[in-house]
Amino acid sequence: MSSTEEQEARHSCGAVDFMAPLREDVRMLRHMLMDELKKTNKEHICGLFDQIRRLSKMYSDSQSEVDFENLRQRLLSASETECFELVQIFMHFLNFTNIAEQHHRIRRRRAYERGESGMLQKHSCEDSFQSLLSQGVDKEDIFKALSTQTVNLVLTAHPTQAVRRTFLQKYITINDALEQKDRHDLTPFEGDQNEEMLRREVEACLRSDPLRRQRPTPQDEARAGLVVIESTIWDAVPKFLRMMDSALKKIGLPTLPITAQPFQFGSWMGGDRDGNPNVTASITREVCLLGRVKAVELYLAEIEKLLFEISVHTSTKELHEFVSTLPSPVVSGFREFSMFIPQSEAYRFVLSHIRDRLVDTKRYLETLYNDKPVDSDFNCITEEELGNALKQCYDSLVSCGDVLLAQGRLLDVIRKLACFGLTLVKLDIRQESDKHTAAMNAVTQFVGLGSYQEWSEEKRLEFLKHELSNRRPLIPWGVDMQLDDISQDVLDTFKAIAEIGHDALGAYVISMASTTSDVLLVELLQREAGVKRPLRVVPLFETQESLLGAGKTMRELLTDPWYREHCKGSQEVMIGYSDSGKDAGKLTATWQLFETQEELVQICEELGVKLTLFHGRGGTVGRGGGPQHMAILSQPPGSVKGSLRVTVQGEIIQQSFGIPGIAIRSLEAYTTATLMATLRPPPSPKKEWRDLMHSLSETSMKEYRSYVRGNPVFVNYFRIATPEQELGSLNIGSRPPRRKQGGGVETLRAIPWIFAWTQTRSNLPVWLGFHAALSSAVEQGHLSALQQMYKEWPFFTATFDLLEMVLSKCDVNIVKMYDDLLVPTELQSIGDELRTKLKETIGLVLRVTAHCCLLENNMVVKRAVDVRRPYTDPINILQALFMKKLREAVNHHKSPPPALSDAMLVSIQGIAAGMQNTG
Repeated sequence: MSSTEEQEARHSCGAVDFMAPLREDVRMLRHMLMDELKKTNKEHICGLFDQIRRLSKMYSDSQSEVDFENLRQRLLSASETECFELVQIFMHFLNFTNIAEQHHRIRRRRAYERGESGMLQKHSCEDSFQSLLSQGVDKEDIFKALSTQTVNLVLTAHPTQAVRRTFLQKYITINDALEQKDRHDLTPFEGDQNEEMLRREVEACLRSDPLRRQRPTPQDEARAGLVVIESTIWDAVPKFLRMMDSALKKIGLPTLPITAQPFQFGSWMGGDRDGNPNVTASITREVCLLGRVKAVELYLAEIEKLLFEISVHTSTKELHEFVSTLPSPVVSGFREFSMFIPQSEAYRFVLSHIRDRLVDTKRYLETLYNDKPVDSDFNCITEEELGNALKQCYDSLVSCGDVLLAQGRLLDVIRKLACFGLTLVKLDIRQESDKHTAAMNAVTQFVGLGSYQEWSEEKRLEFLKHELSNRRPLIPWGVDMQLDDISQDVLDTFKAIAEIGHDALGAYVISMASTTSDVLLVELLQREAGVKRPLRVVPLFETQESLLGAGKTMRELLTDPWYREHCKGSQEVMIGYSDSGKDAGKLTATWQLFETQEELVQICEELGVKLTLFHGRGGTVGRGGGPQHMAILSQPPGSVKGSLRVTVQGEIIQQSFGIPGIAIRSLEAYTTATLMATLRPPPSPKKEWRDLMHSLSETSMKEYRSYVRGNPVFVNYFRIATPEQELGSLNIGSRPPRRKQGGGVETLRAIPWIFAWTQTRSNLPVWLGFHAALSSAVEQGHLSALQQMYKEWPFFTATFDLLEMVLSKCDVNIVKMYDDLLVPTELQSIGDELRTKLKETIGLVLRVTAHCCLLENNMVVKRAVDVRRPYTDPINILQALFMKKLREAVNHHKSPPPALSDAMLVSIQGIAAGMQNTG
């Protein structure tokens, strides 16, 4: 919601303060938190918390060094025990504030839907449809686009979700209680019970251990992803589609086709082995079975409900003919509908048959999951068979005039099947290109063909094309080739793909891809492993160098006769926002990603190939994160065209889909942005803008790399000035934080690289490079051009709006405090330089955007950032103190007290909650 929208909303509602209920919820939760502390005789901690909160609020308002020092000194005067307790209290309160704000977003949405604002909610279906119609788009084109477009959301378990699942469940309960509290028809008893539930959850949060005591396994991560699907997304999808149907009806269009696939869901949890030795072939099999078992359980629950709901006995001749082909249901052993069901009750007969098949399918999957021999026949149901049976029932109800009944739960289940299939999510497999090369090298050496690894690209391509057209097997399966563990796992993975089958799997993503042979090699390995329906192979271009060469690689690949026939006119390409930003800096990476997409679109259009771009976005702006609607609409023209694939990573899964109302709004944002980008893509940038962007990009990369690569002590400064060392102790992901031990920034994954800088309130990876680029451009007289670009070019607008959001979360005084406490004198000049650049960058950005202050054009986000500052700043001060004490203990070869280590980890969680979008 923009500042203009909010002002209009207030005016139209008689100056109603829409933020008052949020402030009331936050105040109530704070009082409940204090009450719980007082119950355990901690009145002094409550008083100290309130005193520090007030000092922090003074600093937050003034941003003066004096007020910051007053706050810092008061915290330094607290005892160690008080510091440990305070960091937990501030952490809990930030999480409670986040819950209240999420609930307020739902509250505001409901106010829009009731017409209280006198306007449509921005980016809603109704607002987007009206916008398109006003731009001259024919309503039939809107319907056609919606009927065929697909957004594929891929859940990934990157280590940024610092909150335990135990707490996430409690936060959902608190949200439900806040929602219940808004009801005006509660009786006094119901109100008391609801308040008691809130207090119970607050108490449980205070009494529970906020830290994971062991690192999650890939199976744990997969289960966590499935929990989100089951608890919110499963029901959010059909609810959203009903809302879309309603919006379509309002402009005179029919409802969406029942078999449309507006959404599909994928996952990397248990399939992403890039740098994660914990993901093996057996784990991939297990995770696929987990998803299939959960899917069957969910459909069984739906079928049980349909058996009650569809009690009518009038049906069509076609349905009776279908029933005559089915065996009698096996009703024994069920609690419901355990008696004989005659064929005259056609709907219940079909549904009972489906239930039998689902139960058999579940037993079969559980047999496989438990690694038991399959010693009996199972009458498993396929996705096609389930869909056909449900559609037979739907068509019969419609033909008999029972349209409302057909469009109830039955329609929802049909739509769920279209979106989730019988697997809930399709698991992608991801592995580094070098690992494939090493595995093939072992094979070619074993069979006497030489070293594949040492061959040139030309020789590799000649070999691969020959083998792909040759029916003779290359790999001697069953023979001990004495492979190393990594190469053996590569080959085992391809065998697992053949065993699991196409239906449960998505794409095979090649990370660090750079050549045509990288793709053809995976195609060959699939064939050699006996994969009957090969997975689509998706090259991931993620470094500056590989992005620059992506066009050449894809043109070579798509003009190869064998591959052109194999891909059947469709190609998916993944672009990485994380490593490209770490490699070249945010500004350069953003521009290179834009140009790479343009080039790929042009090549595929020229060759008649349908292109789907897979965006590997993270949670933070430094890894391509931020509001998805803005991100999608700022893509190059022609890069969406009704299909979009994007990762939903780490804590963003919970933020976007953890609560039903938010999940529906997230689905709507993805849908309307894809629709708008398809039917009304942004114009191509003017030549002079493009030329200026090239100059900005080049200058920015030079400055960024002069520090990150060119300064030999920079990496040492980074590891000392940030909690990068301490992040490894936080059990927040199954994947190691480094691709390789030792080395520089290039060996560190982009996630901890961003996470560490975010913790210190520096956010350096996002803004470093902008200073030199903007300074140079302004000195050369390009300020007016930059301002015009900001006003008229969506790509440039999005870049600077996101930059403003990140800069608003920076704090120079806090960054300096970390340096003063932790960084040795000989390295402090680096911090001095960077803080000066940070302050000057803020000034330059405000000149380009012509804003008086950061986030001037988005007061809702500004208020969200400002309201968290008084609770986040004290945690930063305490964290720096904890880091100093921990490192002193290590330097003296002492084990730090467990309470100190725990407090450090809690501080990481607290700052993550305060900053949002941390990884």
